[in-house]
Amino acid sequence: MALVNSATGKLIREYSIEELVDAANLMRGYDLVALCAAGSGHAGGTLSIMDITAALYLKVAKHDPENPGWAERDRIVWSVGHKAPSLYLGLAFAGFCKPQEVTLLRKLGSSFQGHPHWVKLPGTEFSTGSLGQGLSLAVGVALAGKLNRKNYRTFCLMGDGEQQEGQIWEAAMEAAHYKLDNLVGIVDCNRLQIDGAVKDVMNIDPIEEKYKSFGWDVVRIDGHDMKQIVQALSQDRAGSGRPLAIVADTVKGKGVSFMENVAGWHGKAPNHEEMIRGLAELGVAERIPYASLLEYAEKYQKQAMSVLAEKQPEVTLLGVQPANTDWSTELSPAVAAAMDALVQTAIKELCGHSESEPAA
Repeated sequence: MALVNSATGKLIREYSIEELVDAANLMRGYDLVALCAAGSGHAGGTLSIMDITAALYLKVAKHDPENPGWAERDRIVWSVGHKAPSLYLGLAFAGFCKPQEVTLLRKLGSSFQGHPHWVKLPGTEFSTGSLGQGLSLAVGVALAGKLNRKNYRTFCLMGDGEQQEGQIWEAAMEAAHYKLDNLVGIVDCNRLQIDGAVKDVMNIDPIEEKYKSFGWDVVRIDGHDMKQIVQALSQDRAGSGRPLAIVADTVKGKGVSFMENVAGWHGKAPNHEEMIRGLAELGVAERIPYASLLEYAEKYQKQAMSVLAEKQPEVTLLGVQPANTDWSTELSPAVAAAMDALVQTAIKELCGHSESEPAA
């Protein structure tokens, strides 16, 4: 059960496997446009995790876009906060916001920041980004569900690189200790992190045996096989007394040939030409109005900067008469004096003389 009307209990929409595959592909296209508009971000991992995102938000997790705070909703924790565009597109395709709004990724004042900000975007459970911390949050949420006798499930999305963090294993031990069978940890195992291959930075294998030794049940799947993803996420765990770890083998940069399996695309955004090429390879160039979306993002940023400029004091360090600038109107006396000294020094350096060599 996924998209549910929390008032009536009826399904809002039921997605077939084929529809989920198509949605994931389209989400990848919007991801490329958002990253291009932002000029920064994480292409590789957002593309690798998108099939899991589509399955989770459109098919498996129980939630209501009209009632984001619904007490009975399933909780989804993004420990991999840098893959936020995937989260945003999952929310958008589920109806929490509009897909075109995700193009405002990383824009000033936008709800779609480079890492999730739960205060500004309904449907986001936590503000995350520091790798290794998300599973601890998920354990707490899952334990709260047990204590409060709630039937919701908690899903935690993690990367394989962050399995190198010690806090992951503290949380894993706690989850088994409290028999949190309402917790599912998902490892996006794309084998690459910002510094290169995971096995070379710090090998995490055998990852399945490690989770098993900590008291978890483990299933390994093809993270791009939608049927396998849905089956793994939909397991009825009630009464098992063991949390579930899903190790999903994925391809970094999935769907875009020049990004696939390239560590350099971990923290890189496509330029306009690369975006066009990626959209063509995904087969969605005709389905996404990328030109108008980029224009929309640019217009938003200009407006945001204009509003910011109106709120800022006009300070000119190298204007016509900078030495006579009345800093005291905007700054404290001590800071104003320091600013005057700074300006005087800058002027003398630009004019080619110093205190010991006065101008002629």
